[in-house]
Amino acid sequence: MSKYVKDPAVIATLTEEQRWVTQDSGTERAGTGALLGNKEPGIYVDIVSGEPLFASSDKYESGCGWPSFTKPIESAHIAELTDRSYGMVRTEVRSTHGDSHLGHVFPDGPPDRGGLRYCINSASLRFVHRDDMQAEGYGDYLNQVEDI
Repeated sequence: MSKYVKDPAVIATLTEEQRWVTQDSGTERAGTGALLGNKEPGIYVDIVSGEPLFASSDKYESGCGWPSFTKPIESAHIAELTDRSYGMVRTEVRSTHGDSHLGHVFPDGPPDRGGLRYCINSASLRFVHRDDMQAEGYGDYLNQVEDI
């Protein structure tokens, strides 16, 4: 059994925006996310379940207004679903264990880094600084975090 779960107690502590994004598949306004400009080394985890999602070394400035990543830190923690809302066909990205809406993935990322852009809402993420990863139980991912 996974140690990462969708915990109703954690959901109850979320802000209105965090709850709307993760539980109701909302989208924060472009350019407003707290983690958009973060350049510190560490990992980004699901704000609901804590499952590791993205490494800072895979984050890049895409200019889209949301944190962008070239790949997940562990693909088993990302679920991709077809999203047909708003008259478009897109690929929604959700956390596997927390079932949190994270954002979408698009095929317009850096070609030399796999060509994908994971466009993720800051409201769905919690950042864990490299210096805190071991203490918070994410030490297994330290080798995936590089100095920025």
